[in-house]
Amino acid sequence: MRYWKKRVPCAVFCQLIGYIGIIIDLLLPLLSAMFVDYILDYNPAEQVAAGAGIFSFLVNGRFGEPQTWRLFFSITAVFAVLEILREILIYVRNVLFQQNGIWFENELRDITYKKLVDLDSSTVASYNAGELLTTLSADIITAKEMYSRILLLLGDSFFIIVVTCVILATYSSWMLILPAAIAPILLFALVCYSRAARRISTKIRDCNADMNLNVQENIDAVRLIRSFANEELEERKFDRVNGDLRDAYLEQVDISAKYGLIFNVIRQIAYIATIAIGTLMVFIGQFKVGIMTACVTYVLRIMDQLTQISNCVYQLQYGIVSMGRIMDFLERKTKIPQPEHADKIMSKPDIEVKNVSVTEDGKPLLKNINLSIPCGKKVGIMGGTGSGKSVLLKSLVRIYDVTEGSIEINGKDIRDYDLDDLRNEFAYVFQDVFLFSDTIDANIAFYAPDISREVIHRVAEQAQASRFIKGLPQGFQTIVGERGLGLSGGQKQRVSIARALLKNAPVLVLDDASSALDVITERKLMASIKENYPDHTILIAAHRVSSISDCDEILYMQDGEIVERGTYDELIQKNGTFAEICRMQLAEDDDDSLAAIEDATSLAGGEA
Repeated sequence: MRYWKKRVPCAVFCQLIGYIGIIIDLLLPLLSAMFVDYILDYNPAEQVAAGAGIFSFLVNGRFGEPQTWRLFFSITAVFAVLEILREILIYVRNVLFQQNGIWFENELRDITYKKLVDLDSSTVASYNAGELLTTLSADIITAKEMYSRILLLLGDSFFIIVVTCVILATYSSWMLILPAAIAPILLFALVCYSRAARRISTKIRDCNADMNLNVQENIDAVRLIRSFANEELEERKFDRVNGDLRDAYLEQVDISAKYGLIFNVIRQIAYIATIAIGTLMVFIGQFKVGIMTACVTYVLRIMDQLTQISNCVYQLQYGIVSMGRIMDFLERKTKIPQPEHADKIMSKPDIEVKNVSVTEDGKPLLKNINLSIPCGKKVGIMGGTGSGKSVLLKSLVRIYDVTEGSIEINGKDIRDYDLDDLRNEFAYVFQDVFLFSDTIDANIAFYAPDISREVIHRVAEQAQASRFIKGLPQGFQTIVGERGLGLSGGQKQRVSIARALLKNAPVLVLDDASSALDVITERKLMASIKENYPDHTILIAAHRVSSISDCDEILYMQDGEIVERGTYDELIQKNGTFAEICRMQLAEDDDDSLAAIEDATSLAGGEA
């Protein structure tokens, strides 16, 4: 309701319009009864309790005598006017309510998307892709249907039942006996139906999420599947989730059919019993024939609305399940909160990492890291997989928040800065490159979509990407597939680096960003960055010595700790783990790799 409440005034207005239309609709059987009792089968000698009721003004002689064309046309005219008015009201109500629901759906989708963007990476990672896709699409549509259709129908049904009972009571309370007797049976069946519906609704939703996840993973991994010739295994996995979804829907069909049969049997019994009671009332002189048919119609209306309530309750379970999942998602708290009174970074960032430790789910990722990075410094980070290189770099932009110690920029804790302002100081190239399904120039210009072509071409040249891009069929206008399908790993990395260079942030972070490049291209890339961005702080995490050999300081990390640090020459002289890895890589590299190391070392003022 917190998201629907702004739509409540329109919803209430629409409901009131609908109630007026319903009242008109419930009056029409009385006019139909008048055709029978005053036009077709009029007997002035009959004296019965039930008369023309609210429409008695039509039979007082002013609009025609019984069994005359004038009365016939008068009743017809009133019937037509009421029917037209009813249709107009229902049309307006339905259009307004659906528009209200569409606005609600649009706003709820916007809210959930922004929540997705605001949540930290680890919280988002706790959901699988299929679950998120279902929450942001199918669940929102189901929630909209619940508010803009199901609740509307439920309100209509209860209102119709109340008004119909009032009308029946004005003619004969005997006609209420049957609905009163059947109501407890229907209520019991409805409760059982509701429980079964909730269970199967949850099952269907979970199966749909599994299906979305399976399809999404197979789209992303299509090249891997083909390279392993493992299509048969993936087809079996798909058949399994598809079969689970089919079985869930078949169970839904079984439940619907079973309870539908129960409700239809009750309805038919009510229909036959109502006719019998109405006929008896005519025989004993309590009803005219027309009023009897109207009362039968009203009782059937009650039974129809009870059946509709059962159907709505069944569909309501889908809405409750979906809204529950949406609310669970919206109420998740980000682990990276914004400060209440955020500061701005007013000058080029000098970074200080003071005794920083990071723990995630009880697992230590960083331990007692101390590091000084004045503006313009070039820092290289090496270490094995899981050593904490990426965690350290991500902590600088609060993708991870430190659990002990502090990271300061210009003497102030980064947790005191506005999150967007902090991240704008960094241009980040992740080791897992992502390209959008768009043109290459649009991917490069992601940070500034309206920037000039000249700038895009310049940063592509600096990232050593210009040559291969110009060789593509449409050059910079070539559309790359989702996640960069159609480009090699090295080409995707260079486009990603060009994207970061275009941002021109004070701090450039390369997280294993050149791992797919050959040594010669990597050497040219690093030389280009150093030449064109001499005043920028550059942080490089890499597995290859050639990527970081000319940095001002090199860190070697292991198990979340810095175990060695110094310049390239200093670490070689220490003859520790870094020096051993360097010798191994030099022995394994080809001539181009060796040349790259020698050139990079000369840039640092030393020799390998």
